[in-house]
Amino acid sequence: MRLGELLRLTARTTAFVANTLGCWACLELLAFFGNRPRIDVVNCWLSRWARFSLRIYGVRVSCRGGLPENKKLYPARGPNGVGRIFVMNHRSGMDILVILSLVEAHIISRHDLADWPLLGKSAERVGTLFVDRSSKRSGASVLKAVAEALEAGEGVAMFPEGTAFAGDEVREFRPGAFKSARRAGAEVIPLGIAYDNEAAYYRKESFLSHLKRVGALAKLNVAIEIGQPIAVAEQSTVEMKDQVREEVQCLVNRGRARLES
Repeated sequence: MRLGELLRLTARTTAFVANTLGCWACLELLAFFGNRPRIDVVNCWLSRWARFSLRIYGVRVSCRGGLPENKKLYPARGPNGVGRIFVMNHRSGMDILVILSLVEAHIISRHDLADWPLLGKSAERVGTLFVDRSSKRSGASVLKAVAEALEAGEGVAMFPEGTAFAGDEVREFRPGAFKSARRAGAEVIPLGIAYDNEAAYYRKESFLSHLKRVGALAKLNVAIEIGQPIAVAEQSTVEMKDQVREEVQCLVNRGRARLES
């Protein structure tokens, strides 16, 4: 890593830690002393944390699509009062910041993040759902938590490919998100994301190495497309997941076209 990149990464990491501590403190104080439901405070401050973190790392997000009129964030619940499930392709550690800057939702994240200093505890306090994809017991526990969140009218953001991939091809979706949607009667909101720099992709490497590389980039442009809500229909879970995967692929292609125009 060059000296300039190292200095940039160091400054950004320091600012990110300060941003995390500041937003976390504000969230906890307002949740304790305020008169708003905790989930409303969490959604408000989580989006602020995500947006400022993106600015710290030089990430410019261009969003287009189905964000409801006059809404800064896509609302967590549908017209029936049930929480929504937001699904998108997974390409980078930045995906989490991008989606939290746009929607009201709990994130499903890799289990080892829970053990990270500061970030793990912060994520746990704001309702992040941790899953070990190699453990059936962990997967079942997370799906139960998803069901409880949807019933309470809270949104959940998932990456149904199961892990991050390089490139724009949307891989096969796992069925868990769509089983949860069918059982709860939840709307599925598809999103597609594309990056203008291949260095943003998460590859076969440690997550820390990935974050160091992305954090050292001078700038990063991201295009995200939000599709229209997809209601639970009479089709099977397999048919539903394939339909949503095709829609996410179309959204990714639109995002890529905007980056290259």
